[in-house]
Amino acid sequence: MVGGPIRSGKCRLSPANEDYLKAIYGLRSRGQQVTIGQLASELKVSSPSVTGMVKRLEAGKLVSRPDPRSLRLTAQGEHEALRVVRRHRLLETFLFTALDVPWEEVHDEAERLEHVLSDRLEDRIDAHLGHPSHDPHGDPIPPRTGRHVERWGQRLDAAAAGTDFLVERVSDRDSPALRYLGELGVRPGARLRVEEQAPFGGPRWVRVEGGERQPLGAALTRLVYGRVEPGTGP
Repeated sequence: MVGGPIRSGKCRLSPANEDYLKAIYGLRSRGQQVTIGQLASELKVSSPSVTGMVKRLEAGKLVSRPDPRSLRLTAQGEHEALRVVRRHRLLETFLFTALDVPWEEVHDEAERLEHVLSDRLEDRIDAHLGHPSHDPHGDPIPPRTGRHVERWGQRLDAAAAGTDFLVERVSDRDSPALRYLGELGVRPGARLRVEEQAPFGGPRWVRVEGGERQPLGAALTRLVYGRVEPGTGP
């Protein structure tokens, strides 16, 4: 991943700059401390490459170090990261809604397109879609201006047996898993009945509303976020 010139304001950053800012934002929004090693793993690049890019982002006043080990976005860095996140999620929604691209494929397509989308076309897509608030995976779409809040909710693997669980977000980081969950009907807005947790690390048995009982392993339940419905419990 090669870094271009660090720019801000009305000048677009390089694709590599944007990828780093978006990755830092994503890690921190999930409550993780961002380190060089974590960022290298997230972007699938070497630690020396991350170190070099972080120095450039620090020089551009887009990233700061609250302590020697961790990284965080400055106010300007978060502004730039949210611009990329907004474009990405709008593109996912457009591809899914207007072009019928399967929900497990839109992430990779949006990754390619987000760096070349103009502000003007972004606004046209937003208007064409009716100003959506969330993308197909349930991720909130940041507004062009104003405050944006990322809420991940409770993970399905933490929901107790005997509860009803409303799916709000499904992580888009694993395409085969997304495809499988979609086939089962585990999508934002779906209601699940958590029926049983098999012992010794076995699957969690859930029933999608109106569907059959299904076993979901830990690799799948860790991708599903939402909330337990009031009044349900063991």
